[in-house]
Amino acid sequence: MNLALEKNLIQRLALGDTFRRRAASTPDKIALRDYKSDKQVTYTFKELNQNINCFASALKTCGLKNQDRVALLGLNSAEYIIALYGCAKAGITAVPVNPGLAPEDIVYVLNHSEAKAIVVDSLLVPLIDKVKANLPGILKMVCIRTGEETVSQAYTLFEDFLAQGSTDEVADVIIQERDTFEILYTSGTTGKPKGVLITHLGVYLSALSTAIEFGLRPGYSSTMILPIFHCAQQAVTYSTLNVGGAVSIFRQFDPGKIMETMVKDRVNLIFGLPIMYRAMLGHPDVNIHDWTHLKACIFAMAPMDQTTLEKGIKVFKAEFMLGTGQTECFPPTNIFRASQFPDKQGNYWGSSNLVLDTGVMDEKGNLLPAGEVGEIVWRGPVVMEAYYKDEEATKESRKFGWHHSGDLGSFDEDGQLLFVDRKKDMIKTGGENVASIRVERAILEDPRVDQVAVVGLPDDRWVEAVTAFVVPVKDSGLTQEDILHLCKQNLGKFEVPKRVILLDSLPVTSTGKVRKNILRETASPKTSLI
Repeated sequence: MNLALEKNLIQRLALGDTFRRRAASTPDKIALRDYKSDKQVTYTFKELNQNINCFASALKTCGLKNQDRVALLGLNSAEYIIALYGCAKAGITAVPVNPGLAPEDIVYVLNHSEAKAIVVDSLLVPLIDKVKANLPGILKMVCIRTGEETVSQAYTLFEDFLAQGSTDEVADVIIQERDTFEILYTSGTTGKPKGVLITHLGVYLSALSTAIEFGLRPGYSSTMILPIFHCAQQAVTYSTLNVGGAVSIFRQFDPGKIMETMVKDRVNLIFGLPIMYRAMLGHPDVNIHDWTHLKACIFAMAPMDQTTLEKGIKVFKAEFMLGTGQTECFPPTNIFRASQFPDKQGNYWGSSNLVLDTGVMDEKGNLLPAGEVGEIVWRGPVVMEAYYKDEEATKESRKFGWHHSGDLGSFDEDGQLLFVDRKKDMIKTGGENVASIRVERAILEDPRVDQVAVVGLPDDRWVEAVTAFVVPVKDSGLTQEDILHLCKQNLGKFEVPKRVILLDSLPVTSTGKVRKNILRETASPKTSLI
């Protein structure tokens, strides 16, 4: 063994090593429960580690080298986990791809990342078949078959690809802690997606701090409901596996089935969107279950209205916490313990994760005191290494020695961070600034509201007219006048929407974030003028 490899094996920090350690300490404990079909498929830590080793060594057999890229395009599954962390063990960079992107954006991501291989869900094979002529760099295609779908010989079935590898630990791989574990692409709502370089060190330290912050004790179990291509679900999943816990994997959200499964699996932590909690709390079976095993309910991506929060705490008898972050700063960056601050109203982000500093900064680079609004900035080892192939954007994101989030916020007297709005979502109307999220929270207090998004639309009189897009609960009878009456009771006069538009649904990303740019682009200026 050469000296460089010997030193690396002794001192290194690499994500894939976690699975070897768990396989040694708790080999027969269940790591994954996969519910992608009608029957449950389980993997112990020994089986999971062996499969990860097979995938890693099969990549090497294909000729892939250190820091080469492998794209992953699929829905939640055990195979996705095996591929993601198989790349980590092989020292190869994973490129999780959002399947909800437009085909041209998927092509852009695959080519921009210079991916040499792709692992694709069989349901998405037709998409790749349509565009593969535009993917000259893809030399190997592996298919995760989710049913009885027939795929062409251009694809190697996942189980056949694993058979090309070995269950032994991958040898002769030097992995440095700042090596890129994955390239995550932003949603690209204002242009082409940006590739964010995420390191082994960043994810590992995030996992340790997340376990502490969320109370993940050794052996605790969690859910995978949100898509695993997204950094937020990755953070919860890897943290759980890192402490020897089990992950229950779902491909779609069915509140009744998920609650039933959570009880059967004795799940300790659930991670979901506020709308998912509302669906579960509104389900007729929610009160027939024993929830004593549930310890933490984590939510993200959108604010939770006070009514849902209070009902959730009462029914689940668990601690509710908001986790925040962004692709460029591996989540969670901040945690708000909603159960501990029941009197704090507003979209609070709380306090910094253990491995981060959080500040509020003005445009000149000055950190602001409590009570003053500025841009939320972070620094710490979980911040991205860079934007891939974009030196200018990288430089812009780290002015004054901090990572700039593009979000506005302020600290309160207790040191809790309050999110005000995205810089681009702050509405300038009639000489006043209106935080869209404040109006959204007010509207969500009506139980007849399922979803809401507030934006500013161009207006000759107001410059921007506060406009509320509302999805009513089916058959609720909610009217535009109801929304206006509620807002007039709870908001300042200048914050009350000038327009209310009722819709059947909102355009959202695969992780549930509303695509406000689509609403701005498609809304008619004459629609529902109030």
